[in-house]
Amino acid sequence: MNEEPLETGENVEDLDLNGVAIIGMAGRFPGADNIYEFWENLVNRVESIRFYNDEELIEAGVDPRALKHPNYVKAKGEVGNVDMFDASFFGINPREAEVTDPQHRMLLECAWEAMEHAGYDSSKYDGPIGVYAGKSMDYYLLLNVYPYIKKEISAGSLQAAIGNDKDSLTTLISYRLNLTGPGITIQTSSSTSLVAICVACQSLLTYQCDMALAGGITAGPPIKSGYLYQEGGIWAPDGHCRAFDAQAKGFVPGSGMGLVALKRLEDAVWDGDTIWAVIKGFAVNNDGSNKVSYSAPSVDAQAEVVAQAQAVAGVDPETIQYIETHGTGTNLGDPIEMTALNQAFRARTDKKHFCAIGSVKSNIGHLDNAAGAAGLIKVALSLKHRKIPASLHFDKPNPKIDFENSPFFVNTELKEWITDGTPRRAGVTSLGMGGTNAHVILEEAPEPEPSGESREWQLLMLSAKTSTALEEMTGNLRDYLKENLVNPGNPGLRLADAAYTLQVGRRDFNQRRLVLCQDFADAQYALENLTPGLLFGSECEFVNRPVVFMFSGQGAQYVNMGKGLYESEPVFKENIDKCAEILEPLVGVDLQQVIYPEKEEDIETNAEQLRQTRITQPVLFMIEYSAARMWMDWGIRPVGMIGHSIGELTAACIAGCMTLEDALQVVAARGRLMQGMEGGAMLSVGIAESDILDMLKSNKDVSLSAVNSPKHCVVSGRTEAVEQLEKELFQRNLFCRRLHTSHAFHSPMMEPIMAEFEAVVGQIQLNKPEIPFISGVTGTWIRENEVRDPRYWAEQLRKPVRFSDGIKEILKDPARILLEVGPGNNLCVLAKQHKENGNDYGEMVFSSIRHIKQSDSDEALILKTLGNLWLSGVIIDWQNYYKSEKRHRIPLPTYPFERKRYWLEGVKETAPQIERGLEREPETEVEKEEEKVEVEAKPKSREAAAKTFQPRPALPTEYEAPTNEIEASIVEIWEDILGIKPIGINDNFFDLGGHSLLATLFLSRLQEKYNVRLELRIIFESPTIATIARLVREEENKAGDLKEIESLLDEIEGLSQDEVRSALANEGERDREI
Repeated sequence: MNEEPLETGENVEDLDLNGVAIIGMAGRFPGADNIYEFWENLVNRVESIRFYNDEELIEAGVDPRALKHPNYVKAKGEVGNVDMFDASFFGINPREAEVTDPQHRMLLECAWEAMEHAGYDSSKYDGPIGVYAGKSMDYYLLLNVYPYIKKEISAGSLQAAIGNDKDSLTTLISYRLNLTGPGITIQTSSSTSLVAICVACQSLLTYQCDMALAGGITAGPPIKSGYLYQEGGIWAPDGHCRAFDAQAKGFVPGSGMGLVALKRLEDAVWDGDTIWAVIKGFAVNNDGSNKVSYSAPSVDAQAEVVAQAQAVAGVDPETIQYIETHGTGTNLGDPIEMTALNQAFRARTDKKHFCAIGSVKSNIGHLDNAAGAAGLIKVALSLKHRKIPASLHFDKPNPKIDFENSPFFVNTELKEWITDGTPRRAGVTSLGMGGTNAHVILEEAPEPEPSGESREWQLLMLSAKTSTALEEMTGNLRDYLKENLVNPGNPGLRLADAAYTLQVGRRDFNQRRLVLCQDFADAQYALENLTPGLLFGSECEFVNRPVVFMFSGQGAQYVNMGKGLYESEPVFKENIDKCAEILEPLVGVDLQQVIYPEKEEDIETNAEQLRQTRITQPVLFMIEYSAARMWMDWGIRPVGMIGHSIGELTAACIAGCMTLEDALQVVAARGRLMQGMEGGAMLSVGIAESDILDMLKSNKDVSLSAVNSPKHCVVSGRTEAVEQLEKELFQRNLFCRRLHTSHAFHSPMMEPIMAEFEAVVGQIQLNKPEIPFISGVTGTWIRENEVRDPRYWAEQLRKPVRFSDGIKEILKDPARILLEVGPGNNLCVLAKQHKENGNDYGEMVFSSIRHIKQSDSDEALILKTLGNLWLSGVIIDWQNYYKSEKRHRIPLPTYPFERKRYWLEGVKETAPQIERGLEREPETEVEKEEEKVEVEAKPKSREAAAKTFQPRPALPTEYEAPTNEIEASIVEIWEDILGIKPIGINDNFFDLGGHSLLATLFLSRLQEKYNVRLELRIIFESPTIATIARLVREEENKAGDLKEIESLLDEIEGLSQDEVRSALANEGERDREI
């Protein structure tokens, strides 16, 4: 029944931005751990049904008598690792994970993957995100958890109720991922997941949320089992689903899950999201009572829901080229569904055989509550790849279906989806027992606007919760880039888009790694070989680490400093140009042309200009101010600043103490006045302040100008006197170096200009600093009265720069990062010489603009610094970083969960129960999909399984064993309710996965043990066993004292007054003797 490649007649230009975009997808299906494996199976005609041998089923717990039954079919659509979960990733303690329905656990992981597949991190998304999903029956609760909580009711019943209830399925996802949109559980039997997607679309279009996760899951015990076929029932006799075939007799039960991430189409296009397909229309209805029975389907209702979805989408049936049907492969269900489709299409067209149909159930079985999501994901992938996979096991049409005169044909081979300009469109149907029907119209995504140009260098950033996960993540990205380098099916992948997605679409964890690269080949090589210089990594100990700006002083300038930034960073260029425009009438020259000469032959001339103080100081201010504004635009707002000499004025301007215009006026005057002074010399010396001051006692014409580090100072004075000191230092084999300056700055030689400069500063408005900065005069945080006093700024150019004292003050907080904001790395070198409190701060000092002798480009160095700041725990505003670029979020490998087994074995059913299941009369009512007589795997033990424990996780505290009976008892309680062993007495309850519900449970157990009543706040204030044990001991002592007092009162009550007086007198006499 196959036709030629599909063609239609609309023009692609008719596409609009009405609809809902599928921007991300995640799922696990029989034979596929993700959507990519799922697609590969579909295009390769893989039937993913597992056929078991007797040994597997007996090992799984199936009663051997069931295997001998002639109608027992040893097949199932099995999804892998149902019993596995990465509990620690989500901060869930082992005991809680163990009593939680695997459907909850798996869907939580799936939600994380769907968000990452869409290129989003929920913590970085501003709008509300909704969750709409449903799950299958609570088999895990009934078969595995209930026997456990029945035996240990105080230890897990409350958590088991939350972790297994359908009502909490979506709200727990909202809680764990901090999603603030609606969290709604949908339950409509087999149509659950497609109905959930429809409800999510409705919420998006009514602005209840800006993004939504929607879908469903069916999974749980028994993991491995067959089923009992019944003639006329809903399950296939041979383990194959033959949708629409003459031999169709039912489907195969299966497990799986699927979630899609959705946004309004116009938003998705605007935000540069990858769009897999567009939901143009959707409809949901119910059969009502117009049918044979509650569980029977209705032709009219199915036809109506299809027609309504088409009407909502505003599309003609003839433009729909494929229908993913409910397609259960039952003798009655298939004909009814096709009659309904015919009825819906024939109302508007007489055309034949233009629309292919298929059923994913022929590949993976019936996933029940996840069936609709599986079908929708299949179609979205088909639209993206422009191929329609084959529907399996179709040889001869069901004689009850009139394909000959219908618009439809069963697609039995992989077909290229060709059009003549009309957007590719498809429908997806899902039907639920009870009559809730859903139909969705999908359309191919509009052609994305091409990604724009980007910076020359890129940062690929990876972070994970553990080092092992980071290694796997690194390998996954390496393999992904390798595959896509040569993949003609993905020609639009750009390195900048990959970098952007990793930066804005992934959560920042403490194990971090980044790659600095220019192209995919560089990236792949660095990831393959872990290349030093291109690949960097660290374990981040801080969150939102504070940054202190350091502004350079005179002597760091050179022609073309920061030229790469001027050419590549709009914010830097904008501020350079703005400063140059303001300064030109003040200095008489265009300083932008001085810094960045147009002709190479002008470089030497301009270098000579830069040695003039009247030019040097304004130019340094320009560079530093522009670089600071660039960093702040990227979200790096300093918690403090320090400036060396002229750099302190930059700090004052950034702090808001003076406007940019006023600051430039002051800086220009400062440089002009200083240049007009008598010449002098400056000498850098490699000795401590106290030592150089001793030497200067005999040289009154040289003075201390700066203390830069514990063993580095600068002196200045008249040239002859400085030369004499230089000779003396050489003779003593002490380091010294003449600085390239024309004047003796920060010395008595500056005193003649102080009054005039004070008058200049007095003409401007001086304000309280909005950001604290270090005073170069005092070496500590500047005070408001100093900032607002013009005399201070006059003294600042005369007195020594106490840079070293300032660095020591800053490093009183060891978390602070030092970032030099100016040309070169002179201040970095000085700062690294400080070893405060025995700490080496070399790894937390970074520069912004390359030194003139560095070979790195400005673009590479600034990006390397940006990456190192992120590695150190600084939060970057990546959206602002990319605001001048057109970037796209692209699908990249998602987080590699490190799953462990969390599974309660439950109890074994009795033989009579199994026998009744095998001997029962077969059902004759067709399509009773919920009344499944599956012969389930029975756990082997009769008693509830012994409790299992996970090993102690990585914690910030060292393990310390209990030292007394109370501590030992509390350890035992914690280990029981948390499922972790061993637990130390200094371990934090909440670091171990504890929460308020478990804290309440713990206090209840503690009261049972010691008859001590502690308030819940105690756990939050003192969350360690050692502190709680001390409180218990204190409460016990108090109780003992009260009992002793009560006993004494009882004794006194029986005494006469004379006897009481006599007893007190005797007691007093004993006290005096003591």
